[in-house]
Amino acid sequence: MAQTFFPEASILVPASPPHPENTEYKVSIGLEQWDESHHHVIKVQMVYDSIVAGRRSPSFPIGTDDLSRVIKAIEELYKREQEKRIVEVW
Repeated sequence: MAQTFFPEASILVPASPPHPENTEYKVSIGLEQWDESHHHVIKVQMVYDSIVAGRRSPSFPIGTDDLSRVIKAIEELYKREQEKRIVEVW
């Protein structure tokens, strides 16, 4: 399968049980190919033993702070991207 997502920056967030040990959420900002064009996106992927699970959707166990930690990572990447764009404009 051809690569369709090209991350520019990522943050790994450890996942809580009942996820298996060595499970993380990979929060990335980058370019994703949609049909014939590329779009800047934020993407959250599941990582098991350092391997991205390409077709497995992220899931956030109720009773953990996983979702809030992933949201903080998304906000951090988005902030960095906005600051980068402000610098480029000047």
